Amino acid sequence: MRLGFPSPADDFIEERLDLNELLIRNPAATFFYRAHGDSMMGVGVCSGDILIVDRSVTVQNGDKVLASWGGEAPICKLVRGLPERILLYSANPDFPVLAPPADVEVELFAVVGVVRQEVRERKRRVRPR
Repeated sequence: MRLGFPSPADDFIEERLDLNELLIRNPAATFFYRAHGDSMMGVGVCSGDILIVDRSVTVQNGDKVLASWGGEAPICKLVRGLPERILLYSANPDFPVLAPPADVEVELFAVVGVVRQEVRERKRRVRPR
């Protein structure tokens, strides 16, 4: 038995949201990578954001990519110059254009989404009694 009036908010209740269902098109080819640094702030990628990377997407000029070569850690950049010459641009004027050596194989993976946790975890404070 329910007492009282129903909540006006009941009309706006939606089904549970599944972020995997909303953000991942190809689960077998998708992985996550945490962004570092502030070279991509101009396109909405901040340090600490989680990049959604889909290996099955064909990379095109102007795409946000995760790039890696020569055993270095992957970096998030904008790619141009395909297919002749790979040029990697930052979305921050304080960072130079990167041109990987022509004789090195560069892996490029499409960044298809960015997830940001707005509230960072804080240390728990114990209230004195």
